[in-house]
Amino acid sequence: MDALTLRRPDDWHLHLRDGAMLAAVLPATAAVMGRAIVMPNLVPPVVTTSQAAAYRARILALLPPGSRFQPLMTAYLTEDSDPDDLAAGHRDGVLTAVKLYPAGATTNSHAGVRDLSRVRRVLERLEALGMPLLVHGEVTTPEVDIFDREAVFLDTVLSPLLAEHTALRVVFEHATTAEAVAFVRAHRDRVGCTVTPQHLLANRNDMLVGGVRPHFYCLPVLKRARHQQALVQAVTSGEPSFFLGTDSAPHPVSAKESACGCAGCYTAPVALQLYAEVFDAHGALEKLEGFASLHGPAFYGLPVNPDRIRLVRGQDVVPSAVAVEGPAAELRPFLAGRALAWRVQAEG
Repeated sequence: MDALTLRRPDDWHLHLRDGAMLAAVLPATAAVMGRAIVMPNLVPPVVTTSQAAAYRARILALLPPGSRFQPLMTAYLTEDSDPDDLAAGHRDGVLTAVKLYPAGATTNSHAGVRDLSRVRRVLERLEALGMPLLVHGEVTTPEVDIFDREAVFLDTVLSPLLAEHTALRVVFEHATTAEAVAFVRAHRDRVGCTVTPQHLLANRNDMLVGGVRPHFYCLPVLKRARHQQALVQAVTSGEPSFFLGTDSAPHPVSAKESACGCAGCYTAPVALQLYAEVFDAHGALEKLEGFASLHGPAFYGLPVNPDRIRLVRGQDVVPSAVAVEGPAAELRPFLAGRALAWRVQAEG
């Protein structure tokens, strides 16, 4: 197969940042994706409906004329979140979902939840509304090894949460382990799952063997090869619980290549091409449209995008840098300078 036309995909987990960084990274996503779930971990975080509406307005103002890209907004869950405000935001079409960050789990997560019992009223309201809870699934207790944080979260946090809130719908974001794949399959009636390109294409050896490669560093961190293989098998299986979510997370080169580098892989410029490479390598190109374009809308109860996009086999290259106005200077995409086997051509 040398060309593939599919419904325009969506990105169900995306960081756009704000200000100059937003202006620099938005075009890459808007050119390919129909919609994206936009993460709320700005500084300060997007906690209320009014803050989400204002952030959405800033995104829309930067889109080129004629763009049909739709940012789907989320609220950052804190122990002080107002369930009435979140319900009103959902009712009014401002909020699509609520994001749970365990405090300290990742970038700008310090305002996250430390005690789930303190957000019980919010979770009960989400159940009643059918509004998804998006989960960064890692514990943050110091005694748990960083490579085990996801598996421990599944056992000690998410399992009890689903048992208590029996109607709660959850998206387990950026799964990284075989345990997460098994968990999602066991709860497929109400748990969806996003998987990133970096977790499909790389494992911890790629990040650590022969020297530390900071542009492979993300959270949750890359795991063993067996976990990578489990993720690939899951996404290429065609199972509807698994869908595209890049977790594209831009940081300036200076913040990545430093003594204490930031977590995040900037994949937006070539995400669809990277996913196509994975599906192609495993003889599953016919399953790419489901993963990229159909499963996510089905979980969120949204229509599929009406237009299409075309991938063609042919040499392309990951950009070596993306310019950002101001002191941030530039970004370095994941796999910068690497040859690609697929390129996005145009709408079909």
